Amino acid sequence: MRLTSRTKAWGAVAGVLLAAGGCGLTSGSPMVDDVKPGIVGQGRPLEGADLTVTSKEFTEQLILGAIMGIAFQAAGADVLDRTGIQGSIGAREAVKGGDADGMYEYTGTAWITYLGNSKPVTDPHQQWEVVREADAKNGLTWLPPAALNNTYALAMNESNAKKYGTKTLSDVAALSKKDPKAVTVCVEGEFANRADGLPGMQKAYGMKLPAGNITQMDTGIIYTQAEKGSCTYGEVFTTDGRIKAMHLTTMADDRRFFPNYNAAPEINSKTLKKYPEIAEVLAPITKKLDNKVAQDLNSKVDVDGEDPHEVAKDWLVEQGFVKE
Repeated sequence: MRLTSRTKAWGAVAGVLLAAGGCGLTSGSPMVDDVKPGIVGQGRPLEGADLTVTSKEFTEQLILGAIMGIAFQAAGADVLDRTGIQGSIGAREAVKGGDADGMYEYTGTAWITYLGNSKPVTDPHQQWEVVREADAKNGLTWLPPAALNNTYALAMNESNAKKYGTKTLSDVAALSKKDPKAVTVCVEGEFANRADGLPGMQKAYGMKLPAGNITQMDTGIIYTQAEKGSCTYGEVFTTDGRIKAMHLTTMADDRRFFPNYNAAPEINSKTLKKYPEIAEVLAPITKKLDNKVAQDLNSKVDVDGEDPHEVAKDWLVEQGFVKE
């Protein structure tokens, strides 16, 4: 769930769907983790099931896809790994069409990118509910969401956090009026121009930043520039592991402007009807996933260079969800 995945999805629909119907989803490899039931999978309720898990290609999705697959294995299923599909639509289409049985998807992505709504729902639980209701007719069932919310934020380094003391976007707006030169921001090009990005945020919070205070750059550079203090605030994703690694402080979206992108299991409805135990297997795991957990796990991959699948398995074992 990255901004480019959300916004470029529509332009790439045709190509992604062709990939979904062709070689992009015919490959995959069996998951062969030697895991046993822990908190989940007692009695091996998925014994005999052949299940396929999928995900998008970025770090957090690879971890979440592995988490789902390893949990299914512990519950007795044989699992095919088709994680890492490019783009924002291919993985969803795999679940929708039955080429895969489940994935962790984001409520805001479904509501805005897939279902074509322009206005997000402010309350995160209500956002999930309307997505669940709308997608039921598409053959997709959304299980209860995690607290994990991979949305946008502005972040600053420790030095600037101490200097300016801002904790919320309302604080940033107040600072921009009191000391206009203090509020400089580094953002992606799309975020700088989209209604649900910087322009909309400024409108919602009553900001009016001079053009000279806004610098556009690639995502990865934003984190390093915010860490250095080259810009006071950088646009970040709230579950990114670099926030923790670089000791950045995120500003709370106290007016709830940004859409909710809570991760939730998206399961093919026919699969869930055949194996309703899937819901019970995933429920405690999903409940444990929040932004801190996501930052920690993402950091192990993006900062420490560990393998996403191993990071997922280690976490499941550490939490007692499965046993080796």
